[in-house]
Amino acid sequence: MVRRLSLFSAALLTLAGCGASAPVSVPEAPPPVVTAPPVTPAVGSAARDAQAMAAVRGVLARCRAADCGLPVGRGVEVDTVAVVDGVAVARFSQDLGDAPVRPASAAAFEAAVAEAVRGAYPGAAVRVETRGVALTALIPNADRVPADRDSDRLFAPPVATPPLVRPADEDRIPTAGLAGRHVALWPSHGWLYNADARAWGWQRARLFTTIEDLLTVGFVTRELTPMFERAGAVTLLARERDTAPEVIVDEGSRGYAETGLWGDGPTGFGLRASYGDGENPFRLGRSREAVGGARARHTATWTPDLPEAGRYAVHVSYAAGADRSEAARYTVVHAGGTTDVLVNQSIGAGTWVYLGTFEFEAGSRGRVTLVVGTDGTVSADAVRFGGGEGVIRRGAGTSGRARWMEGSRYYQQFAGAPTSVYNITDDPGNDYTDDFRSRAEWANWLRGAPFGPSDAPDLPGLGIPVDAVLAWHTDAGIDRDGTIGTLAIYNVPGMDESGAFADGTSRLANRDLADGVQTTLVDDIRRLYAPSWSRRQLWDRSYSESTRPAVPSLLLELLSHQNFRDMRFALDPRFQFDAARAVYKGYGRFLAAQRGDRFVPQPLRPTHVYALLEGDRVALGWQPQPDPLEPDALPTAYVVYTRDGAIGWDEGTRVEGTSVRLPAPPAGIVRSYRVAGVNEGGEGRPSEALAVGVGEPGASPVLVVDGFDRVAPPDAVDVPGNAGFVDPVGVPEGIGVITVGAQRVFDPSAEYVSDPQPGWGASGSELEGTLIMGNDRDHAAVHGRALLAVGRSFSSASDEAVADGTVDLADVAVVDLVLGLERRTAWPDPADPRSPAFEALPEPLRDRLGMYLDGGGALVVSGAHWASDAASDFASAAWVRTHLGVRADGRADGVLAVALGGSAVPFGTAYGPRRYAVRWPDVLAPSGIRAEIVGRFGSGEVAAVAHGRTLSLSVPLESVFDAEARAGLMEEALRRVLGE
Repeated sequence: MVRRLSLFSAALLTLAGCGASAPVSVPEAPPPVVTAPPVTPAVGSAARDAQAMAAVRGVLARCRAADCGLPVGRGVEVDTVAVVDGVAVARFSQDLGDAPVRPASAAAFEAAVAEAVRGAYPGAAVRVETRGVALTALIPNADRVPADRDSDRLFAPPVATPPLVRPADEDRIPTAGLAGRHVALWPSHGWLYNADARAWGWQRARLFTTIEDLLTVGFVTRELTPMFERAGAVTLLARERDTAPEVIVDEGSRGYAETGLWGDGPTGFGLRASYGDGENPFRLGRSREAVGGARARHTATWTPDLPEAGRYAVHVSYAAGADRSEAARYTVVHAGGTTDVLVNQSIGAGTWVYLGTFEFEAGSRGRVTLVVGTDGTVSADAVRFGGGEGVIRRGAGTSGRARWMEGSRYYQQFAGAPTSVYNITDDPGNDYTDDFRSRAEWANWLRGAPFGPSDAPDLPGLGIPVDAVLAWHTDAGIDRDGTIGTLAIYNVPGMDESGAFADGTSRLANRDLADGVQTTLVDDIRRLYAPSWSRRQLWDRSYSESTRPAVPSLLLELLSHQNFRDMRFALDPRFQFDAARAVYKGYGRFLAAQRGDRFVPQPLRPTHVYALLEGDRVALGWQPQPDPLEPDALPTAYVVYTRDGAIGWDEGTRVEGTSVRLPAPPAGIVRSYRVAGVNEGGEGRPSEALAVGVGEPGASPVLVVDGFDRVAPPDAVDVPGNAGFVDPVGVPEGIGVITVGAQRVFDPSAEYVSDPQPGWGASGSELEGTLIMGNDRDHAAVHGRALLAVGRSFSSASDEAVADGTVDLADVAVVDLVLGLERRTAWPDPADPRSPAFEALPEPLRDRLGMYLDGGGALVVSGAHWASDAASDFASAAWVRTHLGVRADGRADGVLAVALGGSAVPFGTAYGPRRYAVRWPDVLAPSGIRAEIVGRFGSGEVAAVAHGRTLSLSVPLESVFDAEARAGLMEEALRRVLGE
């Protein structure tokens, strides 16, 4: 049964993804010119028109029952059949264009209609129209032969200046990606002020452990935006991108220093604790400027005092002025070294310009330096590190939330937009309408004349050549038996109803973009996850985010946040990545086609990684991961990143093959490595991090095998009368940001009443805004620090490299197997026939470890769920009993500490950004007369079992947050397995 909210109802405006503006009428376009004369010129008559109409209605009835080319829904009707200039023209309702149109489908449908019409007008030429244009006009350029492509819909105005931001190292610029392209995008909604309630709150309902206002952040900010950037694009976000604390160093303030000759510049950023209605931060301060030249020796440096170590987004600002440099060089000194970034200061003045996200140590060891070059003048204003708290005052004060959670209206004010952009209604009590209208107008302001805001297209703006816009939402609607699927919304008429952008480009480019992205997205989901995934309409509608953008745009409704079956996909990090990758590919191909460029998708992360100490060298190797959907996405080279200690990845070294030998680190240093594939399209996500360390001479070395690969949605239950997510958090990829709290209503019959009472799926707010560590893929170094602390040298390898024999265990003294939260995880579609992913001890790994143990090897295994996972099938359970002398004996709820040969030590059980939470580790039981209980939880339940030269622990060692306690556990485990 399907219960779907009307997309034009007030209920949708409360729950669904889009804010709607008043409908825009589509002007009737003149019929296309027919170049070939009809076989028999038709002569119209009312009787023949009626006969033809009846025949075409019969065609539609048949097409609804059986495929005849185009999908024909119940809303498709024939409006008229009439003769125009000797041609019989069948005009259909706009619903006919709600489906994708391809050459073959158009030809088949036109043939069926022509046959019906010719019953009334024998031998006549017949043309099919919808939305005032020929049906064939809806075929995207991507599906046309070159000779038939419509040049009028190529939005590629000449760009006379370099991009806003680019790497100083030209070798890092992709040649077949998105270099030089500027994409404005945003996740939907956000924390908003309600003047009637005099309170801040969400724009949507808390459902199925999340809320649309945050769920889309997981897709857009955490996944899609880095893909665009790794492809070379400049991304411009209408909501704050960074979750870190904020430090702003303004010119003239503490932490700012100059060398050389600087003078006062125009008005600039002014730092305040908060900003009131209409206050523009970039009109409250001043700026500095210096003139470049061959002998220029001028620098400006911003040194923050950061409250904690971590990753911080760095934004710079500068003031407008004559003869600004197009290559202002900013040098970022961070924990991993230095990065040079070039900024085109002739555009983008008076706002925050993103340089990148970098790792910094706490305190004042990092900095940003602007070096005056030989071309033009440069401007120095404020530099911002991190994201911080909201600082825009409304009637009840500031939001009290982190800025990344707020709606775009407030970020736009903080980023210097004029009030006409973010306060469109000029109504202090209507932040909701201003928020959804302002997003597109902000993108128009970034670009400026003649593509400026709808009410002022000639506003100069910032001159940033925005190429495309994306608004990412989720929708409403319930289908108890399946998924709602993906809707794409675009608009052809535009605010002025001309059907063209300011430069004359046809706004049919919007349809091409929407069609291409929806096609790629649905096709990828069907191939990777759900063959029955629904492709909903391709809608030409006048929502603000589809109508107002002055450049090609898409309003995407990925799935329904109100539907449990959809949310099983939405909360799965695997799906989040693949959906974002599909959108990235759709935009990439569209933007490349606009200028006749090539587009190559960036590679997937490498696998089978190992880092092995071999004397005074480190042997580092890996394998490429083929993309089953994109054969050309293979890497052509790699970048190897290195880190000494716990923070500070360097800028990387390019490597042509799949292995390299590097110098070993000095004794006592944990040196980590990760590898990213690169090709013409850009750089892919890096591999898991592996590490090596040189300990004391003579001590038996250890191989750390990282078997914790799992990312997962919350566990679910789906039985009649009880459906939902039984845990609020699964295992996010890195830091998770989308969780609001535990689901409270599991009854599928519970109806939506209001946002505070949303019925089925209603969830709490206890985790709202909490940054939740999941799988950071950086476990070998944590174990390595514990090993070095007890004098042990160590190497490391992924479990895949061990399982397939790439890494030979024959000469390994001890294996430290890291299983973290690894356990079998179902795919999001309950009907998926594939075996669950992330089995903790898959057969190939068991076989290798079994041979190793049979040959006298020693093994320490730690993780929260591996024993219960093994118990789920006979072969795994038997292997664990035989080789480890252990079996699962339930789960330990509410335990906080574990003791292994000494006093109890606490491990991470709370959700937070530093360590993943271990909520219910396995209880173990010895199996066999040689097995011995050697560790217990604080509750007394068994946590560790020794058996011969093995030790099994049901607490992940990396979840023990005290380094000394972790080293003590490691030392005791090694003593047990080595008999020392």
